[in-house]
Parts: sequence; structure tokens; C-alpha cells
Amino acid sequence: MTDKNKKDAFFDVQKEKTQATLYCVNPPTDEQKKGIAAFLEKTYGVRPEINIVTDKSLVSGFRLEFGDNVFDWSAQGRVNKLKEDIRKSSLSTGGVTPLIKEAVENLKSAIENWAMPLGAHETGRVISVGDGIARIDGLDLVEYGEIVTFENGIKGMVQELGEGEVGAVLFGNDREVEEGSKVYRTGKTAGVPAGDGLVGRIVDALGSPIDGAGEIEAEAYMPIEAAAPGIVDRQPVNRPLETGILAIDSMFPIGRGQRELIIGDRQTGKTTIATDTILNQKGKDVICVYVAIGQKASSVARLAEMLRKRGAMDYTIIVSSFASDSASLQYIAPYSGCAMAEYFMNKGKDVLIIYDDLSKHAVAYRALSLLLGRSPGREAYPGDVFYLHSRLLERAAHLSDERGGGSITALPIVETQAGDISAYIPTNIISITDGQIFLANDLFFSGQRPAVNVGISVSRVGGDAQTKAMKSTAGPLRLDLAQYREMEVFMQFSSDLDDATKKLLFYGKSLMMLLRQPQASPLAMYQQVILLASALGHGMTAVDVGDIPDFKGKLLEYYDEKQPEICAEVKKGEKLSAELKKQIAEVTKAFAEKYAAAKHSA
Repeated sequence: MTDKNKKDAFFDVQKEKTQATLYCVNPPTDEQKKGIAAFLEKTYGVRPEINIVTDKSLVSGFRLEFGDNVFDWSAQGRVNKLKEDIRKSSLSTGGVTPLIKEAVENLKSAIENWAMPLGAHETGRVISVGDGIARIDGLDLVEYGEIVTFENGIKGMVQELGEGEVGAVLFGNDREVEEGSKVYRTGKTAGVPAGDGLVGRIVDALGSPIDGAGEIEAEAYMPIEAAAPGIVDRQPVNRPLETGILAIDSMFPIGRGQRELIIGDRQTGKTTIATDTILNQKGKDVICVYVAIGQKASSVARLAEMLRKRGAMDYTIIVSSFASDSASLQYIAPYSGCAMAEYFMNKGKDVLIIYDDLSKHAVAYRALSLLLGRSPGREAYPGDVFYLHSRLLERAAHLSDERGGGSITALPIVETQAGDISAYIPTNIISITDGQIFLANDLFFSGQRPAVNVGISVSRVGGDAQTKAMKSTAGPLRLDLAQYREMEVFMQFSSDLDDATKKLLFYGKSLMMLLRQPQASPLAMYQQVILLASALGHGMTAVDVGDIPDFKGKLLEYYDEKQPEICAEVKKGEKLSAELKKQIAEVTKAFAEKYAAAKHSA
């Protein structure tokens, strides 16, 4: 019989068959039955009647028998196939060591005696889906925050428990989830990969790489929601985290384990302060995590490129949820970044994490809450919006020595409208954090950058987070600036000023110019101390106010080259004696006079 005749005879036999048996755990829907019948008709040219047989031993999937043909798509069938393949594999044991031979025999024995455990898996069905929210029926025992898997592979997180149904936010395109599709419980909460493999990478809110640099080898998976360390597990914030920004390190110091809010209107330099702080951690054994929430992809790309050029990506992780991402991804992004940071903190390392910004985070959560049908409150935010940020920011801590002594320092960013810090979200976060750095519009547009408002900004940790050298030097700065700002207002109503007032105004303007600092130009702590000791000791009076930015750079170069003994003494970080302060002021005064003379002669 020829091959063609054999094939014709085979199909003749198949056409005589009118019965097919489907073994399954759960009965298929009518649409699934139609799909199986269409498959048989396309393959064998007949459309047989399908008998349904329930078989719990299959675990999941199904087995289709049609005549002598068996299509096994069950979990148990795949396990049996694996056993058979390994049993039949011709593993040559000649010439191998007894240890390897024993390992092969143990493997064969384990596979021979192994059977897949049977377990009950709670499943549900999608009632409705839209706007990134799926409503599910049948998951009676599911927990809040649990991850569920849809039959097409998309995952979601349960965020609403109601009578007879639950609401889940989707971590994918809701167009790929259909009404009636199955949903499976996982019994797990959301987690993200963590470890040294993430350092230097850009990942999305789920921890997947988006920088095109290949897969990430995770050392652990951390839950995105975790309880904050208790009081017993913490110790006081007493080690400085230097930003490299003179206006902040001198007046509003940030300690390792602190939560310091950066707040201000749009385009006033909030992100610049955060990124400058990242740049200043180079060589200080601090891991940095930058979380971009609802940012443009181009902005994140520019930031990453700037950090890469300056070598800061070697110790930085960027977690990004773009403005085009769903509200659910923007919602979990800061928690994912915090989970990655906690991995390093638990290893005893210091971590700096920046949330840019929590205003967009609150808006994303508001959108999810309204879609889930929660009652809106003030400014349409749900009632638990305070808990939204408190359970995130409370995870920043300085752990006790028994816990390894690691820390997470959080710098959340909040955007205000027209400088209104009394709005709902700003007041909430101000009450959670340990201080705020307020950036003022008028200062920014007048050229005072960073535009730190000295009157409203505060650090509740204070001098505990400063070196002794900085603390002993910067004390009078805030008072002197406050006097200048008060005199500046009074000056508007007077045209005739006495010499003492003119000197005070000149001195105040000099201090304001001293605090101006270009972007991405962090100063070392000893340089800041020298500048403050010089200015507060009235060593810069010979320099015109407009020349102070140029004079600062030349002065620091002069100290590094000609006054290494003073630099070495200041670098020790100990309290500056009155003699050393006087010496710095005199050295600066002499250099300032030479600088001014050279300027005037030119």
C-alpha cells in the first residue's frame, strides 16, 4: 500500500468515528466545546460528539481522546512525559566517578517515586473589566493585596473586597482580559526582584528591566508591602547624609534614616536637589534609588544619561512608571522602589531613596479608588490617602546595631499649586516627614538657586545630623539671613540708609550669593565649612556681591593649593576652635583683597 493509500485509509477510519472523549477537571464552557469540535473537524474532517468525563487526577488542563489519538494537555500528562523521557534517556555512566553515578541513580529514583500533589485551587471569573480594573466573582477567600493571575497570563492585585465580588487592579493592558475569563489565586502578595544585579539598571514598577541591557539576576524577591521597623528596631538619626548643597547641609541637615520633604511649585528645582544629592554620594558607600512616578520617558532618559556620564549609575537604581503607564503601575512604583531599598538596608547598607513625586502618586491612587467605587472625600481623594503615604514613608529608618545598622533615607517630592502648602496632600506629607525644604517661586525666578525659603524650611533632626565642624560654624547663618530678609523688606519704605544698615544689607546679599550653587556641582563638607567660616567671619567684604560666585571657586582652589594644613584640620570634622575660625577669616580676607584689586585693575 502506498503512502497516499495509507493516508486515505487512515482518514476513512477517522471519519467513521463519531465519538470523542474529553477528560477534564472542570467542565468546559460551550465556547470551549465549540473550539474543540472545530479543532477535530479541521484536523480529521469530522465533527464528532464530545463526551465529558471529570477526572480530578489531571490536576489542571485536559486530555482529549478521539479514536486511537490522544491529545494530553493536562498537568499530570506533562509530568508523566517528563518521567518517561528521563527514564528512556541513555545516560552513559561508564568512566564516571561513583559520586556522579550515585547522583544519577538518586535522580532516577526520585523521579520514579514522585507524584504531583493534588490541591484545591480557588478560581473565579471576570464579571467586568475596564479602565485597568477587573471585577471578579468566585474568589471568596482571596485576601486584600493578593496577586491573582488571569488565564492569559496578565496579573492583577486585589484592592477591593466586596459582597460576592472583588476588585483587582491590572498590571497590564485591560483589553487583553475578557469578561468570563478565568482568574486564579496565587496566595502571594506582590513582590519585586532585589539584589546587586539591579544596581545601575532602569526597571519598571514590577522590577522588569526596560533599559535594554538584558535580564537581571535577582538575589531575592521582596514584598512591595511590608511593615515598618518598630521603635525597638530603630536607633536615633545621628549620621549625616551630605547633599553637597551648602544651603541645605548648613541649615537643614539631613541624617541617614530621615524623611525630608522637598516641596515647591512646578519647575522650581525640586528634582535638581534630589539628583545633586545622588551625585554627592559617589564614593560614600550609599545605594541610591530614584523612583519616577508619572514622569515623561524623555525626562527619565535624560536623568539616566546625566547620572551615567558622572559615574553615578554605578550605585543607582532607577524605578520608572511613565506617564503613559496605567494608574496601577504608578500606584505600586514607590512601594517597589522601597522594597528594593529594604533589601540593602537589611544587609546593613545605607540607602537614599527619592520619590518623584508623591503628588502624582496620590492622583493615581485617587483614580484607582474612584474606579473601584470608593467614596470620595476632600479634593475627591479617598479617606485612606494619608495611610497611602504614611505606610510608605515610615519604612525609612536607621536600624539598630542588632539589625545591622543599615538605613533608608527618604526624600519625597511634592508639587504645590501657587505655593499653597496648606493643600490636602502637602499637609498630609508634612505631618509624616521629619522636615521640609520649601522652594519659593520668587527666589527661583530672581536667580537664587537653589531657591530654598529659609523661613519655612526646617529639619526636625537638626544638629544631630551635622558634623561637629559644620555645627560649630553654621550656627549664626539662619539668624543673619532672617535679619537681612527683614531689613530688605523695611528698605522698600526708606530711601535714606545709614552706614550700619548698608553694611548689613551688603553682608546679607553676600550670604545669599554665597548660597547660590550651580546644578550638578556638589561641594565637599570641608569646602562648605571653609566658605561659611570665611563669610560669617566677614572675610569677603572686599569682594563685590556680583563677583562672589566666581570668587568662591577661586578661593577653594587657593585653599587646596596653598593652605593644605587648614583643609586637613577641617576635614577631621571636629569642632572648629575660635582660633581656627579667625585664621580662616584672615586668610580669606587677604585673598579677597588681592582678588578685588586684580578685578579693579583689569
